Amino acid sequence: MRAVPRERFVPPQERSRAGEDGPLPIGFGQTISQPSLVAHMTEQLALMPRSRVLEVGTGSGYQTAILAELAAVVFTIERLPELAATAQALLTELGYRNIRFKTGDGALGWPEEAPFDAIIVTAAARTLPPALLEQLQPGGRLVAPLGSVENDDQVLVRIEKHVDGTVRRHELYPVRFVPLVSDTLGKASKSRLPPPEHFEF
Repeated sequence: MRAVPRERFVPPQERSRAGEDGPLPIGFGQTISQPSLVAHMTEQLALMPRSRVLEVGTGSGYQTAILAELAAVVFTIERLPELAATAQALLTELGYRNIRFKTGDGALGWPEEAPFDAIIVTAAARTLPPALLEQLQPGGRLVAPLGSVENDDQVLVRIEKHVDGTVRRHELYPVRFVPLVSDTLGKASKSRLPPPEHFEF
């Protein structure tokens, strides 16, 4: 993570706080997550140099850059065109050539590029969008916050899809993320995830 200058990914008025381990606003009602959480979510993906990663929620591009340091290629989706354009310009300026960008509904994933070895979601949904689980490669991992902002019941979840197609769900710890906004979440059928096997701290 030392290779990625966090201060470049926050607004000028927040740069004096970029070294703090806390979330910061980036505009449009969105935030950049605290570095310790970014590190832990990335660690949970168990990335390899050959990994193809899908990121739902580009945001500032900070998490995207961390992923790009570790994986072969990162496919990142952002719903807000303004954030998407700013992040793409910055990541290109910083020299990243292994990132593919898309503006759209992250709950749909990126079916044209699926399957993915790892998927990370940086906004909370009440239930996991089924398209994301479908696009996860057998043997892959998905990390996402699940729960609602209103009820303050979000939990970080790691989902493992085994080579035989079975799925295991691990609840890690409570978190608080901005909500995942999607035009399709309410219309899609819910993913059938097994109950959590255990909490990890």
